[in-house]
Parts: sequence; structure tokens; C-alpha cells
Amino acid sequence: MDDLELLDWRERVARLYLSDLDLAGFRTARDELFAGHPQSPVPAADRAAFTGLGWFPPNPDAVVEAPLRPASGTESIDTGGPDGVVTYRRVAVAQTPWGPLTLWWIEAYGGGLFVPLRDGTSGRESYGGGRYLTDTVKGTYGRGLTVLPGGRVRLDANYLYNPSCAYDDRWACPLAPPENRVDVPIRAGELAYHRA
Repeated sequence: MDDLELLDWRERVARLYLSDLDLAGFRTARDELFAGHPQSPVPAADRAAFTGLGWFPPNPDAVVEAPLRPASGTESIDTGGPDGVVTYRRVAVAQTPWGPLTLWWIEAYGGGLFVPLRDGTSGRESYGGGRYLTDTVKGTYGRGLTVLPGGRVRLDANYLYNPSCAYDDRWACPLAPPENRVDVPIRAGELAYHRA
């Protein structure tokens, strides 16, 4: 039954990301999902006291359009968990005001776009291992990163979110490789999770 619960979790996440909710509505719905779903990354023991995720205030300056330049090569990242080493292929590099960010394609069955990011808030205000703009394998598309015509992307850091391992050590997550680490603090998106 855990597999069916996980399937339901992923479907709900995808529906949330593809919904027409505004940022405030999205955050409220995400809190409700994290508080009540059996596959929530928030530890079951913490859910009774869970009052919601912490977020930076909405930041219009955290929404940028960035040109892409081609990239090539692969990178293997050890998740430290049952997934083992996952291979990612560089798709492109977004030239953002924060610094260059590589867009990765997961080289596995079905694939998916993955954009992890570690910035100047990591380890202070946000999760130390960094946050994700999108991980389409997990259904988080359509908000943090949108592909635009003309070799450009729209990035909305208000949707930066913590990987599951930020909530509970039972999860293992691929974190931002060195080329997706920027020194600029991006004060947008989800804050570090503090257990109740």
C-alpha cells in the first residue's frame, strides 16, 4: 500500500504545481498536503504539531528570465540512499542574475528535468544542502522553471523548495553539484525546516 500512497502523493503534487492557484494559495495547499498525507516528508511524529512550512515573503525580484546556452557532458551524483549513483546529463546553462545554473536531465527510465540550487542563504536561512527549482520526476513543473521561446527560461525562485531529506533523515536526496552553487543570497522560496 505504501507504493499506492506514494503514487497518490506524486499525483497530488503534480496537480498542485499545475493548478491555477496564486502563490499564497499554492503555499497553503502545500502546507495542507504536508500536514496530512501519509507520504509527507515531514516525520509522522511531527505532523500533529506541524503548523506549516516556513517561507520567505513573496519576492518579485526573484522572478527572472534567463537566456540558455548549450551544455554537454554528464555528472554522476551519489544520493547516499537506495537510488545509489544517479547520472544526470547537462541540457543547458541558464545565465541568471545570480550566476550560471545548469539544467540537468535525469538519465533514467522516463527521465526528467532537474534544477537543484544552493545559494547564499543555504545553511543559514534555508536548507544547507540547497533547494530545488524543479524536479519533474517528482511532478514539480510549471512554477519554478518555465521554458520560453527563443532559448530562454523563466525562473521563479519564490517556488524554491526543500528536498525531502531536509525534513527527515530517512530520505536521501541528490544535492546541488558545485556548478549549481551561487554565492548570492536568494531570499525567496522555502526556508529551512525546523522540527516541532
